[in-house]
Amino acid sequence: MLWRVRTTLPDRPGSLAVLAQDCGDAGVNILGLQIFPGVDGVTDELVLRTPAGWGMVEIAQLIEGSGGLAVSGAACTEHALVDQPTRYVQAARTILAHPARFPEVVAQLFDAEADPAQGVLAPVQDVMEMRVGDIGVQVRRTAPFTPTEHARGAAMADLVSEVLARQIDLPATSGGHAAGHDAHPEFVVDEDGIAAWVEGSVVGIAMIRSEGSGMVEAGGRAVSLRVDPQWQRRGIGTRLLNDVARLAAGMGVQEIVLTTRADNQAVLPMVLAAGLRGRIRMASDVLTVRIPVRDLKPLPV
Repeated sequence: MLWRVRTTLPDRPGSLAVLAQDCGDAGVNILGLQIFPGVDGVTDELVLRTPAGWGMVEIAQLIEGSGGLAVSGAACTEHALVDQPTRYVQAARTILAHPARFPEVVAQLFDAEADPAQGVLAPVQDVMEMRVGDIGVQVRRTAPFTPTEHARGAAMADLVSEVLARQIDLPATSGGHAAGHDAHPEFVVDEDGIAAWVEGSVVGIAMIRSEGSGMVEAGGRAVSLRVDPQWQRRGIGTRLLNDVARLAAGMGVQEIVLTTRADNQAVLPMVLAAGLRGRIRMASDVLTVRIPVRDLKPLPV
């Protein structure tokens, strides 16, 4: 059986050799090794093949007996043996093609979860937060993140920021007469939403949903936002998001929550273009963005 295990070894010559010798004596094969240097110690990640019947108890006893501290691990597959630089290159390629998948990609890259754990594991999870513009992305796992991994995560987040910034700067595409450049939307505000009108037709709308709708925490409200495909990439979604955020602030709402498909490539560029701060989470095929609005200037109705 294969296990991915982490431990902190004393930063002195021969400490890894002792562990390797003890593993060999116990019939444990070290198939992979990644080293994360630190100030007071070195974190080693090992992929181990253990004898039949072994679990984390036996593995921890072996490693701790060899001088290892803070042992953590879990069963894994042969995917754990993929070359680490190759994994990062593949992750970067995925992000370049689909930047909105960043939470999912970075969670897989660090063997973490984009969603908080439930139950007894929640309090012991370590959290790494990365910033994409003003959007916070968090991943969690029980094994502590090393300074090297924090640096790698920040570099990946910078890549996403650059890709999304280029998308925001792309010129709008023409969609024929209905989406001609000579037409300018009129934004009409009512009690719980804003609509963008062009020549008597609604081309975009943002609505604050009623309390209790969706998975929203106390003080928050779910928001639905839609822009006609022919009118996308013209700043309408950004304007609607800004206005609905300010409208919610005037209603005493603490945060608004947008939920969409995980493959929706328009959400992150829209939020970044609006200059709003937020937190993003991806679970399964659902992308959720939470935006605090309590400090925004209310929008007059």
